[in-house]
Amino acid sequence: MSAMIVVKDLRRTYTMGEFEVQALRGVSFQIRRGEFVAIMGPSGSGKSTLMNMIGCLDTPTAGSYHLDGLPVEQLDPALLAAVRNRKIGFVFQQFHLLSRSTALENVALPLAYRGNIPAKERLERAAAALTRVGLGERMDHKPQELSGGQQQRVAIARALVTDPALLLADEPTGALDTRTSTEIMSLFADLNRTGMTVVIVTHEPDVARQTNRLLEIRDGQLMRDMRTTEAWPDGEHDIVAKPARSRRLPVKQQWRFAS
Repeated sequence: MSAMIVVKDLRRTYTMGEFEVQALRGVSFQIRRGEFVAIMGPSGSGKSTLMNMIGCLDTPTAGSYHLDGLPVEQLDPALLAAVRNRKIGFVFQQFHLLSRSTALENVALPLAYRGNIPAKERLERAAAALTRVGLGERMDHKPQELSGGQQQRVAIARALVTDPALLLADEPTGALDTRTSTEIMSLFADLNRTGMTVVIVTHEPDVARQTNRLLEIRDGQLMRDMRTTEAWPDGEHDIVAKPARSRRLPVKQQWRFAS
């Protein structure tokens, strides 16, 4: 099975005043097509920065990242935007639904950004996506008329409507209760069984263990890469999420030459 994501020695450094914050420090891994993966780590570990890289929302300071064969670090902002729209379906903790629009209209919105898809086709594809996530009878409902779990399903349908190569979810169950969280994770598992590549970014062991593979990030580095059955062989959480601070180094001053 070919690789969907290839990350090699990925580094991201942010300059904050006189300090450099090393958010990612030489991360390397591959994710094959059709995998169901959790990227897990505590606050400050670098997992959100890594998600931004995978989602083409940011570019690395050094290293390389190929998504579905595309050299992401070499793309200009316009091409990155096109990749996000065509290759990646995003799901976030907050649903980001338009309150005055119906579920159908919300799901169809990403297709409108492409500019070359007729309105009828956009609505047909949106209806199919809503049916796929079990909301075929809620298409005309607005967000305030839906439960939290239903709103997240609408958000997932919106991510699916463009037929993305990758479904990328950032803390997708963070705003949901336990029962609804389990339902949403079951939906992700169902989508993965159809062959879709699914990557979940989370700090919750209960979420990560429902995937098939764990990438554990700490202090900007990949600490563990294993099957979730190996991470929790007895069904217990052996990863304790402890807050970690980003490593800060002084910015080297440039030499100044006297005139």
